[in-house]
Amino acid sequence: MTDTLIIPDLSGKAVLITGASSGIGAALARAFAAQGALVGLHYNSKAEEAEAIAQEITASGGKVMTLKADATDSRAMATAVDRLAQAFGRLDGLINNAGSMIARVLYEDMTDAHYDKVMDVNARSVLSASHAALPYLKKQGGFIINTTSVAARTGGTAGSGVYGSSKAFVGAVTKGMALEFGKYDVRVNAVAPGFIATPFQDQYALPGQMEQVAAAVPLKRAGTSEDCVGAYLFLASRQLAGYITGQTIDVNGGQFMP
Repeated sequence: MTDTLIIPDLSGKAVLITGASSGIGAALARAFAAQGALVGLHYNSKAEEAEAIAQEITASGGKVMTLKADATDSRAMATAVDRLAQAFGRLDGLINNAGSMIARVLYEDMTDAHYDKVMDVNARSVLSASHAALPYLKKQGGFIINTTSVAARTGGTAGSGVYGSSKAFVGAVTKGMALEFGKYDVRVNAVAPGFIATPFQDQYALPGQMEQVAAAVPLKRAGTSEDCVGAYLFLASRQLAGYITGQTIDVNGGQFMP
């Protein structure tokens, strides 16, 4: 897709993508680099995977910087944001993609510890990274794109309820930030993927869930990371989406139609 699609106003823009060592984040890192953007590839534990993606981007002529930081640690994320902005001399966009289900835990079995872990990685990370990035984004009239989930709309499946709730939080934060940051000409939107065949689903999907979703959705297949890329590129482009803010694009093959 990105080999032929050219969005001129993304070239030269510096974009930080959190959780970019696999799945949707990795696809986004490749796609933005292919558009000529300067890519900040954030990861936490998957150093080998992150470096492999970075080497692939570099070999293709792209520009990328890897950044290790715990997404749940506000200070660590602020340091990562500052490092990227200083290295590239600017920061035009932030894609808050880091997230995890942690584990499938039913509401009746919920513990404070599990709640804290889920909310820290999916919710706090969006707030802290956005807070750190805003001073730079204000200078550029930049953008924030948050990754939420179809689970935010449906409540999730057995044991993923708190994950879905944390992503609903992200959806509300997207609207709130759009309202607040509009005066700085900073656009804030979200993408809500459905069932996407990624390492995330390899780890957390219920037995037979992929087959069930593929049979039920109108497009008759599970999604891929590459299926999600276009929505993010569109929202990142001021030329294409300069008057769009506070919105969520659903990428789910028709799995859920709000």
